[in-house]
Amino acid sequence: MTEQKTTLSKSMTGLLGRRQFSLGLAGGVAGLLVAGAAKPVLAQAAAGASAQRIADHFSSVKTMMGEFVQFGPRGEQTGGKFFIERPGKLRFNFEDPSPLRVIADGRNVVVGNVKLKTWDIYPLSKTPLSLLLSERIDLTSATVRSVREETDLTTIVLGNKSIFGDSTITMMFDTKTFDLRQWTITDAQNKDTSVMVYNVRNGVAMDERVFTIPYDQVK
Repeated sequence: MTEQKTTLSKSMTGLLGRRQFSLGLAGGVAGLLVAGAAKPVLAQAAAGASAQRIADHFSSVKTMMGEFVQFGPRGEQTGGKFFIERPGKLRFNFEDPSPLRVIADGRNVVVGNVKLKTWDIYPLSKTPLSLLLSERIDLTSATVRSVREETDLTTIVLGNKSIFGDSTITMMFDTKTFDLRQWTITDAQNKDTSVMVYNVRNGVAMDERVFTIPYDQVK
């Protein structure tokens, strides 16, 4: 049982990327995320009008749902379904046999094991996921570390040292359709955890219970 808890804890460290992120399931503390090398001033110069249009398009999508595949730093792979409602709400249901769930309700984010009925809670504002779920991504703000525009992909790296330490989140968008394809969080040891999304549907009405945190079970 302890080994299963430890595995779940490690699998979520990269997904949330919280500075000194500890799930409490294994009693350990995970590493810091590495900040991007580019300075905000350089990022601002690199952020062209087309990249801002992509960011604005993503911000305009208030709800989305689909499937995901998560790739961990040791090559481990898991999948499942995700739900997002802007601002601040998210849910990950990992496919069987994983009992893992991640829910953000706009204020907090929890990581839970539905079989053991254990949940751990963190302020959403202290995780880079809050940038992914924000109302708008402004490419002239100090949270932008770098912007890279290529033929097929536009990559935007976000972080805020005063809030997340050296944590960053890298988002990759299809340059032509403006659709989100992937995000990656990097830990202090330069190990990446990437989440790729597919079969995405935008503008879907969702029951608010999807993003309800079972606070009565949170430890």
